[in-house]
Amino acid sequence: MWRVALHIKIMAEIFVDKTEEQKNRQELEKRTDFEAGRIRRYLSMPDLSRTAGSPLSDIVARASKVKSLEGFDVIDIPEIIPVNILFDLFNMPPGHPARSKSDTYYVDDEHVLRTHDTVFWYYYLNDPDVKARIAKKETLGAICYGKVYRKDEIDSKHMNVFHQFGGLYIAPDDKQTITPDDLKDALSEIAKSIFGDVNFRFYEHNFPYTDPSFEMEAEINGQWMEMLGSGMARKSVLANFGLTGYHGWAFGFGLERLAIASMSLPDIRLLWSQDPRVKKQLKLGQKFVDVSKYPPITRDISFIVDKNFVPNNYFDLIREIGRDLIEQVELLDKYEDEQKFGKDKVSYTYRVIYRSPERTLKTEEVEPLQAKLYEETKKQYNADLR
Repeated sequence: MWRVALHIKIMAEIFVDKTEEQKNRQELEKRTDFEAGRIRRYLSMPDLSRTAGSPLSDIVARASKVKSLEGFDVIDIPEIIPVNILFDLFNMPPGHPARSKSDTYYVDDEHVLRTHDTVFWYYYLNDPDVKARIAKKETLGAICYGKVYRKDEIDSKHMNVFHQFGGLYIAPDDKQTITPDDLKDALSEIAKSIFGDVNFRFYEHNFPYTDPSFEMEAEINGQWMEMLGSGMARKSVLANFGLTGYHGWAFGFGLERLAIASMSLPDIRLLWSQDPRVKKQLKLGQKFVDVSKYPPITRDISFIVDKNFVPNNYFDLIREIGRDLIEQVELLDKYEDEQKFGKDKVSYTYRVIYRSPERTLKTEEVEPLQAKLYEETKKQYNADLR
């Protein structure tokens, strides 16, 4: 069933015109507001999928070399994407949860930081050379990888800046038949390239741009782990890009999730570490051994705010203040008491856990950070600190 290698005869690196993105970046540089500064910092973070020595780069290399993806084009796309492309064309209309400002970073009203790498379909299928190949009814295959951005909770397994790897394989309806079994064969080969000879299973799922859709799980260290999402590309989505008469499969997965599982990594922040004691251990298939379990410093913060308070936005504030010293944020208490706090007011208590993955923190390092958090909570949210 390895049809890809037989039908994809050329591989090219496709670089998309990023003029619009550069203009957006220039506008960001002119701004002095908190949100612009935060987005600039996220964009400046290194792309670990292209950083030599990173296990994320190793996953990309292993996956890219499997027979099922042989000859696929590699496309590099912008990180700042127009809203209509990222959402509208991928069956996420206005009102869809993914478009919420509590989940997505808006550069301005019309542009966001990319939240999923599937958006590469648009750029790939609109590339002039690829359009010429479509006119000749050629079979097409492409992969894309890099950073994506999504507001999220703070814990040892999640970051708001992470990396994805995606693939697309399509053929003319009248020249070739691509089936879900072909997709599952390709995904099994990719998984084995990363984890070796382990067990896999698939179950049906739902995604806005594939139908039918499948989740794939791998059995790692005796536990079943969600590995990736996939499915047959929706013809309605392909038609949004002006492509009809084609069908095929697509997939996408998060690189951090697989790296953490492969190395039994206790903290996602370790993937960004520059500590040589950590870096030398970041090898796929090698179980990570703590350099030392440095003690945490815990601080609580309680405040009363309006009901329109958005926790994910608050987590971003905590990230911006504490940077890589924030290990986790826990909600300890949330309640309303109109008589005590007033109408449309809510009380929150969060526990902020400070811990460096590389060294022992000192109280005198944490206190200014917590003081800054108090100050900005009061300032940005008009909060009544308790």
